[in-house]
Amino acid sequence: MNSRRLFFTIVVSLCLASVPAAGQSSSVRHLTLDDAINLALEMNPDLEASRLEVEYADARVQEAWGYALPVLDLSGRYARALKKPVFFLPDFANPGSGIIRPIEIGANHAIDVGFNARQTLFNATVFIGVGAAHVYSKAAREMFIAKKLETITNVRRAFYGYLMVAEVREMMRENLRNSEENLRNARLLATQGIVSEYDELRATVGYENLRPMVLEAENNSQLAKDGLRMAIGLDPTIDFVVNGSLLFAKYPDDLLEIAAARMLEMNPSLRAMRLQIDVNRAFMNAERSNYLPTLTAFGNYQYQISKNDLRFSPNDFVSSSQVGLTLSMNIFQGLQTNARVQQAKVVMMKTEEQVEKLETNLRTAVHSSTLKLRQTQQRIEAQGKTVEQAQRGYRIASTRFASGSGTQLEVNDAQLALTQAQVNRIQAVFDYLIASAELDQLLGRTPDYVDTNNK
Repeated sequence: MNSRRLFFTIVVSLCLASVPAAGQSSSVRHLTLDDAINLALEMNPDLEASRLEVEYADARVQEAWGYALPVLDLSGRYARALKKPVFFLPDFANPGSGIIRPIEIGANHAIDVGFNARQTLFNATVFIGVGAAHVYSKAAREMFIAKKLETITNVRRAFYGYLMVAEVREMMRENLRNSEENLRNARLLATQGIVSEYDELRATVGYENLRPMVLEAENNSQLAKDGLRMAIGLDPTIDFVVNGSLLFAKYPDDLLEIAAARMLEMNPSLRAMRLQIDVNRAFMNAERSNYLPTLTAFGNYQYQISKNDLRFSPNDFVSSSQVGLTLSMNIFQGLQTNARVQQAKVVMMKTEEQVEKLETNLRTAVHSSTLKLRQTQQRIEAQGKTVEQAQRGYRIASTRFASGSGTQLEVNDAQLALTQAQVNRIQAVFDYLIASAELDQLLGRTPDYVDTNNK
């Protein structure tokens, strides 16, 4: 019985360890796996944060384009002279006197209305910035896809975990029913003197040991359900019913054959890192562009009026306008530009190293997942036969005991062997499904039952 409890505890621990966390929502639902995933894609707060990052990246693209578009300004100014400015002239009434007199200039009231326009004709930093912003937007979308796949994998892991615990719970309930039936038989045979009091005692102990294990299975089922709720993003007060069973679903062989190549092409995290190299390269080129000149066209149109009183009409305004070009170029900036170029180059090289490391890690992960799938499939096939044999052995032992030709020890051993075989098969199917979900995430693959229109 201690061995049986050990198997059960291992199963529950492995299952609960695989349950992730997330956010909140509200409504009672009957959930299939596809319902749970599609609901999580709508409600998971981490995924929503990634969506907002995409919107932020799009706004950065618009900002970058803004630096390349014309700038139009409308300005107005009113000034009241409290004390007019002066300039000094000789006293022309007394030539040669050497007297210099102050002469007031300007008027009491001055109004200016102007319209200014500027257009960048050449600025390499602006044009490079537009391209970098577009690349950054693409990288943000790849990271959103990566977060979406992570959310799907977490929900699948939690969903399979709940199904696993539910199957263990049903298995323990069935074992309890079998033990109860065996106990009744043992008591009946003991009253008839067919079996010893020791056999009746072992049957009683076996039944009593199973009861707390069934209660533990019930509690662990609720814990796994809470883990699924968190992975989806449902509020803790919301109850739901899970529809499904832990069924073996074979991974497509054609995908296993091209898994490594598909990962290099489709893994969104890797694609985002590669785009980050392009962003860093653009930053380096932007710093280099500070060596180049900037050419800007400008134009302005202005209305002015200056009077000593506020009685004026449109005819009093005087207009002026001008257009031109400005050219500026940095000659020397204390080697700051060169230093910034070197810094940007180092950042780009670091990103390249990170991409190479990520590729290596992903290759290893894909190899491990494909190997695990093949090995687990063999375990499932072997354990299926073992469960059939264990079930047949338990029926034989129970029949022998009921007929008085067997012992309670044989029944207990047969039940333990059946429990071990069932646990091993459930664990193998669970491991296979988890490996399938993880490989899908590595390959950037979305299951067919996921709503691809969900943004």
